[in-house]
Amino acid sequence: MKLELPLQILSEGNFGNIIHHDVYQCLLSFLIACFLSIISIPIIINLSNLLHLTAKPGFRSSHETETPTLGGIAIFAATLIAYFLWPHSENILDSNLISLAMTGVIILFFLGIKDDILAVDPTKKLIIQIFASLILVAMGNFKVDNFYGIFGIHDVSDFISIPLTVFIFIAIINSINLIDGIDGLAGGISLIAGLGFGIWFILNDHFSFGCLAFAMSGSLLGFLRFNFSKTSKIFMGDTGSLIVGYLLSIFSVEFLSLNVGYQHDPNAYFNAPIIVMVLLIVPIFDTLRVFIVRIFKGGSPFIADRNHMHHILIDSGLNHFWASFTLWMATIVNTTLFFAFHGDITNTASLYVYIGMFASYMIIATILKRRVTRKRKRNLAKSPSFNDDTISASKKLFRRQ
Repeated sequence: MKLELPLQILSEGNFGNIIHHDVYQCLLSFLIACFLSIISIPIIINLSNLLHLTAKPGFRSSHETETPTLGGIAIFAATLIAYFLWPHSENILDSNLISLAMTGVIILFFLGIKDDILAVDPTKKLIIQIFASLILVAMGNFKVDNFYGIFGIHDVSDFISIPLTVFIFIAIINSINLIDGIDGLAGGISLIAGLGFGIWFILNDHFSFGCLAFAMSGSLLGFLRFNFSKTSKIFMGDTGSLIVGYLLSIFSVEFLSLNVGYQHDPNAYFNAPIIVMVLLIVPIFDTLRVFIVRIFKGGSPFIADRNHMHHILIDSGLNHFWASFTLWMATIVNTTLFFAFHGDITNTASLYVYIGMFASYMIIATILKRRVTRKRKRNLAKSPSFNDDTISASKKLFRRQ
């Protein structure tokens, strides 16, 4: 794709070309969303403190003070405003799909607000997430209907593709929600994935999706400035994680749909499913691991604990930034290595490699968790208040984790 260089445009005095060029609109959406997020979050923080809409520290919390949880409002507003600044009429199909997507985004926005303020029953949350997903799947014919040769399977019927697509939506939405346990993790991982999808959409002339991905990423960058702050901290809450997870689901399914023609399109990836799984490797691995551990211990996979990798890293002595940075780099390094070495390996073989990576992840997490447990036991033994009651309480805590 041939692009005009910014310096050439400026030297010729054609400033209007920047505003009307699709690529620069995407970049401007990123910057505008970031700016809107930065200027709106202080207002949300003040209102949250005034109305006591804050999260109190608990046994799973990695924070010691009450913190506002409505950062998702800024992410929602900044993303939509930055996206809708420009007309998106060149690709009618993309525009129609995003119009349907906005319906789901708004539904999840109000669901998230209610959950952050009043708490919503998990079953009701799941039903509403399925409904928001079906808006796109049923009304937009938006589904994953090709397995890209994994286990020799290519085209699949609607009886498989529709439930599979809804499952992808639910899985990604909730995996983003589950990794939102420390500062910067969910926001940073989503920012990296959003930019990855956005760049591919732009390079392949799907500017509506590219602009939306860049707008979301810009809003997350502005949010991270406050998420890491010591004096003006805010969480994205369920409002943010539901919206961001939903948008990442849309980008993932669209990426898979657009690459189906890889046999005839040199710009398409034949291993698109593996690329999606690598970009979202942290939420996928973490969600799978905690569910497996909870089931193995005889508990419900949906009961919260401190078994997430980010909790283990924090308990191992890392602060929030370095724990998040470690997992950001895991995403970037694995994505880079995949593009460097995937070659012509089949998707089935890539999936086996991915499963092997997950097994390694499980082993590393288990080793780190045992170190944390031993460290806690040693600290308890050295404590002057160590007695039979403490032993009993600690055993209950370890079983809970």
